[in-house]
This record gives sequence, C-alpha cells and structure tokens, in this order.
Amino acid sequence: METRELEIKVDSFRKIPNPYKEGPGSASQMYTAVCDVKSVPEELLNWMETNPRKQNIRSGVAKKIKMSLIEGKDFHLLNRGLLLSAQDVSYNNYDNTLKLVFSNPEYHGDVDGGHTLRVILDNREELDYGQQYVKLEILTGVEGIFEDLAAARNTSTQVQDKSIANLRDYFALIKNVIAPEQFNDRVYFMENDDGDIDVGDILAILNLFNLDAYHDMDSFPVVSFSSRKKCIDSYISLYEKFHDGPENPYVKMKPVMAQIFKLYDYLEAKMPEYYRKKNPAGKYGLVSGVITSKDPKKQLRTKFYRNEITHGSPNGFLFPILGSLRALLKEENGQYDWASDPFDILDKAGPELVWTTVERSRTLGNDPVKVGKDSGNWQTLYMRVMFAAMGK
Repeated sequence: METRELEIKVDSFRKIPNPYKEGPGSASQMYTAVCDVKSVPEELLNWMETNPRKQNIRSGVAKKIKMSLIEGKDFHLLNRGLLLSAQDVSYNNYDNTLKLVFSNPEYHGDVDGGHTLRVILDNREELDYGQQYVKLEILTGVEGIFEDLAAARNTSTQVQDKSIANLRDYFALIKNVIAPEQFNDRVYFMENDDGDIDVGDILAILNLFNLDAYHDMDSFPVVSFSSRKKCIDSYISLYEKFHDGPENPYVKMKPVMAQIFKLYDYLEAKMPEYYRKKNPAGKYGLVSGVITSKDPKKQLRTKFYRNEITHGSPNGFLFPILGSLRALLKEENGQYDWASDPFDILDKAGPELVWTTVERSRTLGNDPVKVGKDSGNWQTLYMRVMFAAMGK
C-alpha cells in the first residue's frame, strides 16, 4: 500500500514530551488530540490491519458505544477514543489541521478503538458539528514494539489471546498446513472474524496427538475436551518458547496434521456404524447426547470436510476415541509419524471404542460431558487401540 497522508481538523493538539532523552526509547513520540466525530477520516478503515480484533458492530460493546455517542454527552471523556500508530505527525497551528502519515499497514493505522471508529462512521450523520468529540492518541516510532503495544492496549473488551497470537503470526504453522485443505477459509483465528471453525477447536484436536505432553497410557489429554482455552494457552506458550524450531511438538506434528482432521471427520461419519456393529439391535440416535436432524433442510455434516452424516456425536464421545489413536504415533528423526495406519486401526477397533464409551456414559448418568472428562475411559480406549495395533 502506498504512503498516505490523512488530514484531520482538530480542536486541540498536544505533543507529550518523551521522558527518554537517549537510547532505544527515545525514538518514540506521543501526541494527543481531540476532534469532532464528523471530522474523523473514513479512510482510517483502510488502515485496520494493526488492530488484532475484527469489529462486531452488533455486539453489546458496540451498542453501548453507539448509545453513548448518540444519546449521551462528553463522548470524548467517557470513551477511550482511538489509538493510532503513524510514521509521522505534523500540526498546522494556523488552521488547526493535524496531518498523519501512514506507510506500512502492518504498523500504521488503528491499533485500538476499532469498535469506536466503526460506530462513529456508521452513526455520525445523526449528529451536528460541535455535538460530540473523540479523543485521538497518536504514536510514532513504535514499530519495534508494535506487537507488544497492540497486545497491551487492546484490553477494553478483553481481546482473546488467540487474536493477539494471530497478530504476532503464531498461527502461520497451522495456516500453512491447512492451506491446501478445503476448509481453510472457514477457520477463524481472531475474534469476530468470518468462519465457523474456531482455531481453538483445531488446537484442542491437535493437542490430542501431542506426544511430548502425553506420551503413554498414563497421561491423557482430557484438557482438549474440558478447556479449549488451556489448549490455546499451551500452543502459545510452546510457540513462544520454541517458535518454529524442531523442539516444538506442533512442528513435529506437521507431517500428520492434515490426516488428523480427516480422521476426525472419518470418526464422525462412522460412529453410528461402529455402534451398530457391536449392538445390531441398538439405535445410535437414541443414545443420550447424539443428535439427528428431522429437518431435511438442515443436513448434518462433518466438521471439516462437510460430508453428509446421519447423526451428530457429542465431543465427550469423539475426543476420547480420537485421542486414543495417539497410541499409533511414533517420533522418528524429530517428526511424528504413524506406526500403523490409523484408519485401518479405527475400523478394526472402532466398534469396541464406541461401545465402551457409550456404556461408560450410561454408568455416569447418560452424561457425555462426564465421560469426556473421565480419565479412566481415556486410558481404557488408549489400551484398546494399542492391542488392536498389536493384532490382539
């Protein structure tokens, strides 16, 4: 994107003296200004890559901002305003014009206050000049600390860790693996982004196969089912420690990642068949937690590849069964690989795995949530997969 100069008519302007006279911190500068909301340039919408979160103007936060803007007073005091990062700032004392220079969309633009910006631009036609004002804070020379700046400042609506991680490009590893997959454009990596597959779901599923953390039958990735947030936090922690280095278990996992997503869908589709093989007279649709669609317009489909399925299975069933296939993984030359074909073993052991899980759910009050958290069931399933791989 070419360098752009944005001019804003302001009612006040001040440069905040930098306390650092020398050293790395001396390069940054801070400015504050107040302008009429009708003077906010619409072109700021073209400089939003610097904000780690997509804006949802239908959210409760946006509605409160709108109410304060349209119905309230002193908007510039009650609202946090806009935080902007620029290459350069200049001010004309004669006509009170503030000039901002943006050149790099990765570092220059709206850093915080995206909801405020969109609400102002969408609703200011209802206001007269002089009715409402907004505070501007402009920073220059912060390119070297930009990611930390965005993370620290975006706290007003509790930006999720995954949004900050996405801004820092922590998910490039995942994005590269899923790029050839047909579901890649349905995965969202930050709040309010488009898509129907949360990266948190992907990380929870991948965590099931983290051999470094769960390397035998005595360690179970129950957290994949019970806390998606902990799976996100774990991924971020590992990435910050190892980055794309060979010690990162998700780097080791890359050769099998795509197959894991296919395994998930395969298991989803096969659950009723596996259940009937063990219990020919049984009806999987009557099992507590299993859903069926009676509306032909609402066809059930698998999570990733959108294949048609007859039943939807609870995660309390799917996660322990899928996680048991970790028994088939091995690490060679710093990479994970399958010691046995997981699809073949799943077909072989699947009926027993599903039956065991459903029966365990029944003993726990027909509660798939409880069985999803039952470490005893996770261990039993893991052992059954081990035996199946050994031909027993």
